[in-house]
Amino acid sequence: MVAGFQLSELKLTGYFPGVVGKITEFHAIYYYENWGFDVSFETQVGRELSEFLMGFQENRDGFWVATIAGGFAGAIAIDGNQAGNEGARVRWFIVTPGFQGRGIGKTLLRRSIEFCKEVGYKRIYLWTFKGLEPARYLYELEGFSLCKEHKVRQWGQDIVEQMFELSL
Repeated sequence: MVAGFQLSELKLTGYFPGVVGKITEFHAIYYYENWGFDVSFETQVGRELSEFLMGFQENRDGFWVATIAGGFAGAIAIDGNQAGNEGARVRWFIVTPGFQGRGIGKTLLRRSIEFCKEVGYKRIYLWTFKGLEPARYLYELEGFSLCKEHKVRQWGQDIVEQMFELSL
């Protein structure tokens, strides 16, 4: 973590070598330590993120990595593969623990929404689970609303999966 950084020092970039591993690592550690998610979560993140980047289309998909002083601070993606039918999907949204609560998540989420507007998407959605209150606060601040909720057993845990959506 870079102590005392200014949000103006935040840089949003795209893909760079090693970022798939960083995003997967931070998801795996964070969700294991805080929610007890098992190896199936880590492997799902790594596999699906890799597949997304291999099929990435610049005018359909978005991918932003937040860095501070060259260090990884967070990431977000917009998967537009099913945008015509289901809407564009927010995926792999994470801010590293040392940078949480400092405006990086809001910046990433807003950039992804701007991209969706630029491309002309009419609906954005994301899947999350009950208990991630700081993230839910960000989603609702930007106009997302809870539209579905159901109990599932996945990643070694019983969770309440939630879908949020935003009409543009």
